[in-house]
Amino acid sequence: MEQLFTNDIILSWLQYYAKNTNIDLEKVKMIDITRKNKNVIPTVESHRAVLVFTEAGNDDIFYKMWQVGLGHCDVYYNEGSKPEGQIKKDKLENMINRGINASAGMLIVNEKARNTYKIGMDNTNFLRGSIRYVGSEIRSVILNKMHVSRNDDICIISGESIAIEAAIVAIEGTIIAVEYKREDRKTMEENIEHFGLHNIEVIDCVNEDTMKDLPVPNTVFLVASASLEQELDCLTKLNPNINVVVYTLDLSVAGSISKVFEKYSIKDMEMIQVSISKLNHKNSFVQEPAPWIISGKAKR
Repeated sequence: MEQLFTNDIILSWLQYYAKNTNIDLEKVKMIDITRKNKNVIPTVESHRAVLVFTEAGNDDIFYKMWQVGLGHCDVYYNEGSKPEGQIKKDKLENMINRGINASAGMLIVNEKARNTYKIGMDNTNFLRGSIRYVGSEIRSVILNKMHVSRNDDICIISGESIAIEAAIVAIEGTIIAVEYKREDRKTMEENIEHFGLHNIEVIDCVNEDTMKDLPVPNTVFLVASASLEQELDCLTKLNPNINVVVYTLDLSVAGSISKVFEKYSIKDMEMIQVSISKLNHKNSFVQEPAPWIISGKAKR
């Protein structure tokens, strides 16, 4: 596919906004959403100024940003597909019924932007659907053990909210979300739409056929199930040095995982148990399920 926004075109848009706004362009984040795997909503949420390059026909871009609470943002734009003519400015909330009618660059300023992304989103942020999500505190520990970085390609098996948060962090990578149940796949896809994410691929199982056209993951997160060994067998063949993180509430699985890791040459095993207690309305502490989180690295 021919690149729509070349270096020369990008530079011309930067010069246009430099001449027509008082925005410090040194601090502007640029994102070309005509390319694959670019997430505009998390980028705008975490940067004060974002120069977004988009193509004509994007009819609901402003509505989606307004839905997640970005209506206060200022949008600088012009009419047409070239960086010339009068520059316009409006609140994003006033543009929700407007689409993009020409390939162009628009500058979005978010004065309330967070400087960094904080892991462990509250579960109320996710669309509920058929899924019962792991607690936000436990999700934070899991993401910590996964060591997610911006370029990672990660396979996440039955970890819906973890896939969403990993996709927000790994903005230059790909998240392969494996959902065995049709209802869970539907909820996963609804959350992808809700968060405006474009770097998640949803598949229904792990095997050579489903994985052949996808990036080879450097990390896998698995909720332990009857298919655990089949999944590890496939993924360690794809990447003999893959990082592995397993979640289980089953003591017998936790007790036998070392043999499974040994079978697939997964070394440096670490096992922790996470216990969370919360104060309820009766002023007494209620303990939540305490999972084991087991991590290691395949070495062949």
